[in-house]
Amino acid sequence: MKIKFLGATQQVTGSSYLLEAGGLRIIIDCGLYQEREYVNRNWDPFPVPAKHIDYVILTHVHLDHSGLVPKLVKEGFSGRILTTSASHEMLEIVLMDSAKIQEEDAAYKKKRHKKEKRKGTYPEIPLYSVKDVEKTFPLVKNVPYDALYPLNDRVMMRLHDAGHILGAAMVELIVEENKSRRRFIFSGDIGQWDKPLVRDPSVFELADYVVMESTYGDRNHEDYGSATNILRDVILDTINSGGNIIIPTFAIERAQEVMYCLSRLARKDQIPYLMMFLDSPMAVDITHVFERYKKYLDAEARSLFERGESPFSFPGLRLVHSVAESKAINSIRGSCVIMAGSGMCTGGRIKHHLVQNISRKESTILFVGYQAHGTLGRLILDGAPEVRIHGNTYPVKAKIRQIQGFSAHADRDALIKWLGFFKSPPKRLFITHGEKKEAFSIAEVVKSKFSWPVSVPEYLQEWDLD
Repeated sequence: MKIKFLGATQQVTGSSYLLEAGGLRIIIDCGLYQEREYVNRNWDPFPVPAKHIDYVILTHVHLDHSGLVPKLVKEGFSGRILTTSASHEMLEIVLMDSAKIQEEDAAYKKKRHKKEKRKGTYPEIPLYSVKDVEKTFPLVKNVPYDALYPLNDRVMMRLHDAGHILGAAMVELIVEENKSRRRFIFSGDIGQWDKPLVRDPSVFELADYVVMESTYGDRNHEDYGSATNILRDVILDTINSGGNIIIPTFAIERAQEVMYCLSRLARKDQIPYLMMFLDSPMAVDITHVFERYKKYLDAEARSLFERGESPFSFPGLRLVHSVAESKAINSIRGSCVIMAGSGMCTGGRIKHHLVQNISRKESTILFVGYQAHGTLGRLILDGAPEVRIHGNTYPVKAKIRQIQGFSAHADRDALIKWLGFFKSPPKRLFITHGEKKEAFSIAEVVKSKFSWPVSVPEYLQEWDLD
């Protein structure tokens, strides 16, 4: 019985773990690397031969957890991909969008490098194509929350609501081997308690081995009420300055949660009437999935729908799909709120809006999500005096703000709270999905508070659990 850490080791993206147990090779998550210094790993062959993998279990559809699945299929994987029904529906949207971006980026780089008579760092081909994504869909199977699902006669799986984004799951695996039973918990991304859209994260009392994320392992967020007040104040201040509020937005959960808050502020007259745009075709499509899966939402959100006060439909909000509509936003005079992807400013329409606003001292760039090391978003947030976008350099003159209370990740205290529900210590806790500082920080807190055996694995490190 072995576990091998294939990604998200002392860094955040590229989540992937191999569990060899009960005669099976099981991959938990298969994520894309998004930090600049690790992007080369996306181009390497998958660390485990794809044909030898029996199952891929996806905790949720964020690209850093699911974005390499089509590449795995391209390399020969033909087993089952297991996830929740809401994740399944969103997975098709997310992976198809990713494939189109891969194809467009490859074509653009090939054209640019030919013009500049040079070779790029990475191959001028997409990581995977739309056809690879289409081959992935038939392999996906829905598994309901809390149902015991057999992978074979020795391994059982159960998915639990992670409270992170719609459809997100924590993975419980129960393995019968050598006349003993082992229980594994893979946290995926752990959500916060008392958020308005999704339910609270599931908790556990027993496990032999736990793999836990640590994105915010060294700090705490503002509370949700404070985050909403900060959003209101940023909007009012920017309106008074005559600028726009530009919000780099993750298409899944963050876009919907920001819309939720904007709808509450608008309906309570805490902000004046102004035009607000969700300029992200994928976020628009994902929002429609949220509307179809109301049963998975928090009671507070469900009650709004029942009263006819949809948080995704209110005066001033425009859901933007076409390129022409997106371009037209820049001709608007007067302040507006523009939410656009990608959330870390690594691509998509947000770059075009940054070009129009980042050098305007009247405007505000408002970050509401995690910015991984090496991304354009992180450079801006860390105070870079100028940034390069679409091949041109722009001075950063806009106001830069951040709200952490919108995060879909548990903070340090919430991670400790989650661990506190275990009634006895696991044989080992593995800390992953956090930059080195954050991962080792929460590891030290756990050792001090619980006296548990804790490890922060390195890339491709393997543990023999026998």
